[in-house]
Amino acid sequence: MEAIDDTTGFAKAGKRREGWRAAAASTSSAPLRHVIKHALLTGILAGRYAPGQRLLELRIAAEFETSQGPVREAFRELEATGLVVNNPRRGTYVAADVAERIREIYVVRGSLEEAATRLATRRRGGDVADLQGHVDAMVAAARLGDLDRLAAESVAFHRAVMVSSGNALLLAIWSSLAIETRTAITLMTDGLDVLEAASSHQPIVDAMACGDAEEAARLARVHQDFFETLPVPLGDLSTAAE
Repeated sequence: MEAIDDTTGFAKAGKRREGWRAAAASTSSAPLRHVIKHALLTGILAGRYAPGQRLLELRIAAEFETSQGPVREAFRELEATGLVVNNPRRGTYVAADVAERIREIYVVRGSLEEAATRLATRRRGGDVADLQGHVDAMVAAARLGDLDRLAAESVAFHRAVMVSSGNALLLAIWSSLAIETRTAITLMTDGLDVLEAASSHQPIVDAMACGDAEEAARLARVHQDFFETLPVPLGDLSTAAE
C-alpha cells in the first residue's frame, strides 16, 4: 500500500500520478472536485488509504496539479458520507470504521430510493419504458460478464427513478453518495451473482408499471437492504481501481 501521510510523502509521485489519473478517467468531464473525490473514494475502498490515515490536502493538490480549493471541496463531500472525518486542529483522516460507514450509506440510500420510487411511480403513470430498457441492458451485460456496462446501466436506472420523483432535494442527497463508484465496487464482491443482481430490478419496474406506488417503494427498499448485507470488499480491489 502506498500511503499518504506525514512521513512517506510522495516518494513515488510519478507512478501515483498515473494511478490518480486512471482512477479519475471515468469522471474526466466532471468538475475537478468530483474527480478528486472519486479518486480518493476509490483509494479508500481499495485499501490504499488505511482507516485512520491522514489525507494531506497540499500533497493531493500537488498530485492533481491544482490548488487546495478543489481538494477541500472533495474532503467536505466525503465527510458528508462519513468516510472521512475532519479535525480542525489535526486535519482530515480516513474514518476508523470505513466498513460500517459504507453500510450506513446503503441504509440512507434505501430510504431515499424508497421515497423517490413512491413519488416516481405516481408521476410516471405507468410509463416505464426507459427503466425497462436499463434493466434489459443490465441483464445483457451480466450475461456477458461486462461489469462496467452493468454498473453504468444500474446507476442510470436508479438515477432515472430519482429524477422522475420530481424531488430535487432527494436527488441532490442521493447524488452525494458517490453512487457510481459504490455500484462498481459492489459488483466485484466475491460470490455475488451478477445476473441475479441485474434481474432484481425487474420487480420494481413491474410494480411501477402497474402504478402500485407502495409495492414499488417497498421493493426499492428491499433491493437496497440486500446489498447492505453483502461483505464490504475493502482492501482487495487495488487492481480493479487502478
